[in-house]
Amino acid sequence: MSRPGRTETPDTDVVVIGAGLAGLAAAHHLTDAGLQVTLLETTSEVGGRMATENVDGYLLDRSGRLLCPDWPEFRRLPALAALEMRPFSPGALLRADGRTLRIGDLRRTVGRLPLGIGSRAVPPGAPAPAYAEAAATDGRTERADRRTRGAPTTARAAAGSRGRASWGISRRRQGWGISRQGQGSTGALDLARLRGALSRFATVPSDRLLARTELPAAQALSARGLPSRTVGSLVRPLLSALLSDPALTTSSRVADLTLRGFVRGGCCLPAGGMSAVPELLAAALPEGTVRTNVTAVAVTTNSVTTRDHGTLTCRAVVVATGAADAGTLLPGLRVPDFHPMTVLHHAVDDVPPLSPSLVIDGDGSRQGPVSHSWAASAVDPARARPGRAGLVTSVVLGAAAAEPLAVLEEGSRTQLATLHGVPAGRWSLLAAHHDAQAVPAMPAPHDMRRPVRVLSGLYVCGEHRDTSTAQGALVSGRRAAHEVLRDFKLPLPVSDGPLTTAA
Repeated sequence: MSRPGRTETPDTDVVVIGAGLAGLAAAHHLTDAGLQVTLLETTSEVGGRMATENVDGYLLDRSGRLLCPDWPEFRRLPALAALEMRPFSPGALLRADGRTLRIGDLRRTVGRLPLGIGSRAVPPGAPAPAYAEAAATDGRTERADRRTRGAPTTARAAAGSRGRASWGISRRRQGWGISRQGQGSTGALDLARLRGALSRFATVPSDRLLARTELPAAQALSARGLPSRTVGSLVRPLLSALLSDPALTTSSRVADLTLRGFVRGGCCLPAGGMSAVPELLAAALPEGTVRTNVTAVAVTTNSVTTRDHGTLTCRAVVVATGAADAGTLLPGLRVPDFHPMTVLHHAVDDVPPLSPSLVIDGDGSRQGPVSHSWAASAVDPARARPGRAGLVTSVVLGAAAAEPLAVLEEGSRTQLATLHGVPAGRWSLLAAHHDAQAVPAMPAPHDMRRPVRVLSGLYVCGEHRDTSTAQGALVSGRRAAHEVLRDFKLPLPVSDGPLTTAA
């Protein structure tokens, strides 16, 4: 009990609740400003959904979300300088109309800006992994590619004459429709149009994308000028996978930024599992900053009450939990809807080398429940022991994600065998993770800078305050830390760069 007339010294300057990326980022920025921070995590490990578990020698990520090397926030945190990124093969392999197409390949670049995006088609029936290694030496494929090179030039000229950087090559509005039997298959002209559109799109500054009229992504696609067949069989499946949103209700501005990041930098995985990112951040904080197995049950502007560890006094509180838990601690905070996800991990036995590519099912749910898949051990060999069967990670989105595991396993085997060119009998399920709140929804209109200051002394951050990505989580943590520093009348860092997810 404090004596009358004396002010009790708080236990710490700032309590951060939640040791996911947002909370860890906030703790770093506050610590760098000279403040004492206590970071509370309700589980035994840091990272939140970015957890990795070891199952019989396989490193399995609980989340089915990927990273983008184009995200600048990773470069702003010195603690992540040691992070090793394992890139996918350029672009993605998309299975559509009985063929496998490589889209979004940025192999020809000047600096970081693409000059062209290659797309090659696999002959019907050829497995995607075999194509990944054989395409460059397949004379027929090379000749076919040469025959289509004139088409992108024509498409670029038509688009360039309008002086518009967009996904399409005209202002004609067309609907998007899934390509079906009887409508014709995706051909060289479709690929040429998409190649030219993406090549131009990759060079558009982010501020110009953010200035566009905001619509639901599905509605915006119909106005981009590409034929409905191209949109339905190529663009829509790619965006659905990147956004974890099969209905494409996501804001078109978020979709634009996501697609731009993909065509500029592709996708990658951190070496050793997703948990490598939060573990590096936690290890770089001062000793004693992170306290695990501590659950916060109530907050005020100067205290945090925990379930089993009493009350911590402080000068400010930053709530950095997931959206639903933040809504519990901060009544009145708007909690978004969520996109559910189920992640399947399979060991694939006795096969030739798998392709380190993102593989997308462009034929939709007609073939099975899986939206997209990748050979994790081909991208990052550390995820499977040498000599062991390969590791393939697959993602189920939308309503199908809530199906019983037995149904998903049965429905995915033939589909995965087709996507990866490996007979269904060689697949063995290692683990499955379902998360009904995997990705906070970002419908239009979406504010990518939702307020992080509740009131003086109380703040909130997380991907639900910016964009539903690792980049958005890190940015929101930095924003919350800056609001704390402003209220504490402390100087802001001068070299942090812009406080925007689109940076």
